[in-house]
Amino acid sequence: MERKKELRRQVALLKTRHSSSATRQSAEILAALEAHPAFRAATTVLLYHSLKDEVDTHEFIRKWSREKRILLPVVVGDDLELRLYTGPEDLKPGAYGIEEPTGELFTDYADIDFIVVPGVAFDRNGNRLGRGKGYYDRLLPRIPSAHKAGICFPFQLVEEVPAEPFDIRMDEIITQ
Repeated sequence: MERKKELRRQVALLKTRHSSSATRQSAEILAALEAHPAFRAATTVLLYHSLKDEVDTHEFIRKWSREKRILLPVVVGDDLELRLYTGPEDLKPGAYGIEEPTGELFTDYADIDFIVVPGVAFDRNGNRLGRGKGYYDRLLPRIPSAHKAGICFPFQLVEEVPAEPFDIRMDEIITQ
């Protein structure tokens, strides 16, 4: 637990040092994501509406919602519900100040083809360090067949992320 806390602190410090290049890096990371064959083939994609210190997904969501069914998570208590993204006008601030969709509840997890997962840090083995609340640790086991891609800035890719037996590994990490 201490190792995870220390890694979160280290990455937070790096984020402040790299904030000036975040827009350019986000564009490059998302270009790699949209060129990915599994993303291209996907019909239903679970994305996330980014916080200011994450790879910026806002325009990416709008762009791809014209071609794919885009789902976004909504924090409800200790869990994430999935809702259909219908446009920026249907977003409202939710938990942690994250814009969340007010669209229809989505529960057909077997229909999800591709999941884009945020994280504080990732390693090359697909291990992910989140913010410590366990939301994705509880959600991802319900969607076992979808391709899971973590996206992050290059400095968030670390040698080793401390992993627990219940942690779900990413199928791959996409960065610059």
